[in-house]
Amino acid sequence: MPFIKLTKIERKRFLVLLTCVLLAIAGWLFLALNNKYVYTAKTVLMYKNFPQKKAFHPLQSDTVDLLVEGTGWQLLFARLRINPQYISISLDKLNNRNYVLFSEQLYAVNNQLETSQKIISVRPDTLYFDFSKRTVKKVPVVLVPDLKFSRQFDISGPIEFTPNYVTVSGPQEELEKIDFWKTDTLRLQDIHSNRVSRIAVKQNVMKNISVFPGVVEVRLPVDEFTEKTVEVPLKILNNKEFYNVKLFPKKVKVTFLVALSSYQQVNEDFIEAAVDLNEWKENHHGQLTVRLTRFPEYCKKVMLTPGKVDFIIEK
Repeated sequence: MPFIKLTKIERKRFLVLLTCVLLAIAGWLFLALNNKYVYTAKTVLMYKNFPQKKAFHPLQSDTVDLLVEGTGWQLLFARLRINPQYISISLDKLNNRNYVLFSEQLYAVNNQLETSQKIISVRPDTLYFDFSKRTVKKVPVVLVPDLKFSRQFDISGPIEFTPNYVTVSGPQEELEKIDFWKTDTLRLQDIHSNRVSRIAVKQNVMKNISVFPGVVEVRLPVDEFTEKTVEVPLKILNNKEFYNVKLFPKKVKVTFLVALSSYQQVNEDFIEAAVDLNEWKENHHGQLTVRLTRFPEYCKKVMLTPGKVDFIIEK
């Protein structure tokens, strides 16, 4: 394939021509990207200034289309996004009506943008809301734990919250479904002493439900655990015929882990063990299974000896 051979002067002219073309294209792009353009961007709504005596439910999605005016540079590099990625809308007008107009809040919305982009309209321009009577209810806080303890350490008592309850407000039919409110997940590692942490409560996903406060204090009582063994007399359940039942043995050994601070206080009086005579009457078992019917809440059972006992029934 033959090559076109250019003289030195022709090569210089070709390079000058190519440079001019590239400069022209760059100049055209620069002028074009400096021009104003209108494009559509999606964003999420965040509500503020809630009506005090009304519970509301949005009748449309919390995502709207913004008609945004910006330069070609913003269109090119922002990828049709605005910053921040949400806009706040005031609901104070809901005290007098059941809808909110974006056109009344465009100035405040534009003040939230961190760039020279300008929102010229929103689709839909009107947000409609359904109302019901607003009620208030207090529900207990429930911890969502992800706790990892050092060897032989664990929770030694009830977890305390400050406050113990959160106040939820909203429609009566919605509040009837709420019996407690969870926290965010509390993640702690290598725990070997009492801990006090501040943690947010679970974010509310229902637009018509308000939760206060948003943060609670959690106190975790932590202690080192050690092993203890006690002997507990056996009780007989379901002896409705008042048979004379003799058990062999009459007592069982319960081995458990107990916090060092409670070692002396926790004894056989805190534990009850029993056998069920229905095992013999209904299932004809030759031995009765031992079960703990009462056991300290913050102790941990390790072993029950024996697990089954022999018996003699005198009718």
